[in-house]
Amino acid sequence: MAEAMAPAPGWHRVLLLAATVLGVALTGSLGRWQLDRAAQKEALQAAIDSRGGLAPLRLEAMSPQQAADPALHHRSAVVRGRWLERHTVFLDNRQMNGRPGFYAVTPLQLAGRRDAVLVQRGWAPRDPLDRTRVPALPQAGGEVELRGRIAPPPSKLFEFARSGSGAIRQNLETDAFAQEIGVPLWPLTFVQEQDAAAGGAGDGLLRQWPRPAVDVHKHYGYAFQWFGLGALMAGLYVWFQLIRPRLRR
Repeated sequence: MAEAMAPAPGWHRVLLLAATVLGVALTGSLGRWQLDRAAQKEALQAAIDSRGGLAPLRLEAMSPQQAADPALHHRSAVVRGRWLERHTVFLDNRQMNGRPGFYAVTPLQLAGRRDAVLVQRGWAPRDPLDRTRVPALPQAGGEVELRGRIAPPPSKLFEFARSGSGAIRQNLETDAFAQEIGVPLWPLTFVQEQDAAAGGAGDGLLRQWPRPAVDVHKHYGYAFQWFGLGALMAGLYVWFQLIRPRLRR
């Protein structure tokens, strides 16, 4: 490093200075961009937090296009409908409180309508002795009313091949699943709350969902790295090109 940063004669020093200035400017720009991203996500987090305190929406009174608006994500809602129990799917490799298990997802046909919304009903642990065993959910006859929040479709995990059409799947494509079951599905999901008074009490599912949040801290970490790299380049130039030659003289 000392030889590489040794004082260079003539125009070599000009090139080295230009490269250092360019590097410091680039890393500084990238650091400021990460700070801007952090500010944007903090504003998004504030919006998400504020939505939680608004009055619940009546989901079956809305259109799929209205409910799919990202501005309504994580908004409290109430929905009434009938479970399509035979189409329940268990999403594998989902964690809750650090334990592996399944997310139980069931279509709920909206009251007075033909279309349905996918409900993330809750989480169940995996059977350590039989990976193909899924919990037996109680059959709810008639209509149920659920309380929860509007959310995007379940997050997708990496899979080597498509999980097929069985009860246990790695991921769930809403459009493909709608064609499979022959029922129009909304392009969103409804996350059921733990204290739902109907349609979920006593089903054995855990609903300790993580708080909706955006990852802001990583942007501050990236910004620190970019600013630190720029400061390192500037420091090396000052030491090897300005201070060290004077100390030698």
